[in-house]
Amino acid sequence: MPFPRPVVVLSQCLELSPCRWDGARIPFPFLAKLAPHVEIRPVCPEVEIGLGVPRDPIRIIQDGEERKLLQPSTGRDVTRAMRRFAGEFLGRLEGADGFILKSRSPSCGIRDAKMYGGEESGTVLEKGAGLFAGEVLARFPGLAVEDEARLAHLAIRERFLTKLFALAAFRAVKEKPSMAGLARYQERNRLLLMARGQREAKTLERIAANREKLPLPKVMEEYERHLHAALARPARRASVAAALRRHAEAPWLARQTFFAPFPPALAGTEEEPPLP
Repeated sequence: MPFPRPVVVLSQCLELSPCRWDGARIPFPFLAKLAPHVEIRPVCPEVEIGLGVPRDPIRIIQDGEERKLLQPSTGRDVTRAMRRFAGEFLGRLEGADGFILKSRSPSCGIRDAKMYGGEESGTVLEKGAGLFAGEVLARFPGLAVEDEARLAHLAIRERFLTKLFALAAFRAVKEKPSMAGLARYQERNRLLLMARGQREAKTLERIAANREKLPLPKVMEEYERHLHAALARPARRASVAAALRRHAEAPWLARQTFFAPFPPALAGTEEEPPLP
């Protein structure tokens, strides 16, 4: 069964270009495996807003209820520029299935960007999403989004890849929408979806069957919403076992993406670093 080719937006400093603030190119060994199987769309938000390479570091400042992106050495406030770039870039982005962003970055960090109490303060008030990454998460809550540090961990990587390739396959259905195409997608992914919980899996089965004879655009919209909800959950052992027991003799079992959700070449057994 051929695999789709997902579209992945990638922080450009990860192996691609020496564009980190200090002019470094960040090692991301997994990219060598991943690149032949996906379409990469690189982006460096900080370069795009004109900060240059190398550049003085920027940081997120928590100013009351507002978060600002400042360059302490110059006093430059690039909050508006970053928000404008994020809105424009993501607004014209089409067909993306996932993002791999730079961890701990004030622009691209997904969950571990530091929020400071002031321009010179060394006190970290909390950690969260950088300004660009925050806009990614707000606009595309259903896509596969991770950082390079967490993808060094096998379980996290496999969950990311499973979601990424499932979304790419569904995008192909959306590009040439039909009830027959949706039914084929549902049939191939039945076990994979069951493993993430019976409730959403049953809902997806019902939507794909479309016994109510709803218009195709409505069916696709509802299916996508529940697909995102299902893929947001990790596979559960109890759900996997129940699904396999229930369908052990089913003729469609051999065609299931559950057994090969992404290209085998992307599987890994290398030693893992500590979880960040």
